[in-house]
Amino acid sequence: MKKIKQPFKFFDVTADIGFIAFGNTINESFENAGLAMFNVISDTTNIAKNKEFDFFIESEDEVSLLYDFLEELLFLHEIEFMLFSDFKVKISKNDNNFRLDAKIKGEEINWDIHERGSEIKAITYHLMNVSVNEGFYEVKGIFDL
Repeated sequence: MKKIKQPFKFFDVTADIGFIAFGNTINESFENAGLAMFNVISDTTNIAKNKEFDFFIESEDEVSLLYDFLEELLFLHEIEFMLFSDFKVKISKNDNNFRLDAKIKGEEINWDIHERGSEIKAITYHLMNVSVNEGFYEVKGIFDL
């Protein structure tokens, strides 16, 4: 199996930040999208993995699933006052829907020890895409800052 060169990269969008996350599997590409998101908010290398959250979501297609996954991460970040640095997902298809089961780990925000990045206000559907390119999965989206 070929190894992905990088888990994610960013691209410029006026007043926002775009991302493309990569993976050998669709699961890994979604995990790296979560990692990209929290690297906008803070430096994930300084976020401990001492609190765990499990959740699942169902959506009608893979793009909606990506949007809903990132929305749930943003919701947990804001409501629980958490930063996350570890993402494990399992995506499956059942009947007419896609299901994502997630286990994420992180720690409560402490701006005395965590680097402050940019605040993400929302996830947008604009340019959001899930595709396979040269054998690698790529998921693309934009964060509204």
